[in-house]
Amino acid sequence: MAMRPDVTPAGPLARMIEGVILLCVTIGLWESCVRYFDVKSYLLPAPSDIALEMWRSAGLIWAQSLITLVEVLSGFAIAVMFAPLIAIIIYSVPLARRTLYPLIVAFQSIPKVGLAPIIIVWLGYGISSKIFMVFLFSFFPIVIATLGGLSGVPANLEEHFRALNAGLWPLFWRLRVPATLPNFIDGCKIAMPLAVIGAIVGEFVGSNDGLGNLILVATGSSRTALTFAALTAVTLLSFLLFYLIELIGKLVWWRAV
Repeated sequence: MAMRPDVTPAGPLARMIEGVILLCVTIGLWESCVRYFDVKSYLLPAPSDIALEMWRSAGLIWAQSLITLVEVLSGFAIAVMFAPLIAIIIYSVPLARRTLYPLIVAFQSIPKVGLAPIIIVWLGYGISSKIFMVFLFSFFPIVIATLGGLSGVPANLEEHFRALNAGLWPLFWRLRVPATLPNFIDGCKIAMPLAVIGAIVGEFVGSNDGLGNLILVATGSSRTALTFAALTAVTLLSFLLFYLIELIGKLVWWRAV
């Protein structure tokens, strides 16, 4: 009988190297195809042209990235403050579970892109409308993840606490909060890329600043390389913020609760 090969999981460094290799191969193929087929730069610029444009417009891209970053962090922070509170209310109050929870689910089904023009009318072209868009995009995943964590506390641990005559507050603070934190972090990891998308959507609809506005301006002036450079900045911003949440999640050491 043939023995299965001993496959050991790749370490973090090995996984990083694999990702870099895949990225380099993809960029190389992209560059080669554009050069070989002589694709016009206004249709699809080569990666080298995009990199050159990023270097030339570094100051502009950096300034617009900071504006988008402020919008993302502000809206995301508001979602992080209110979403767990709403989840706790839904979990603890049966009336809220019957009324508020379906209302939130129904609101989530509304396309946020369709709401963006209305939000611009309500809140104007300033940063407030973009922050609110970020909040809308990131609120729901955190609520659902936190609610799942609260509902998924092992029954045997809850019975153990009750056997020790633990009150409602010790039961909540010493059991439910530690058990829910991993789910909360996972919800934040899902919500963070959506928060960046929310900021970009808000900037698309009505803004004079930010990476979304830069993409629109560059596209309107047929500066496709600058468009791709701005898209690269959006991707890097989302990537870095996601892994910041990932790093914070590593501090949550009670995943076995």
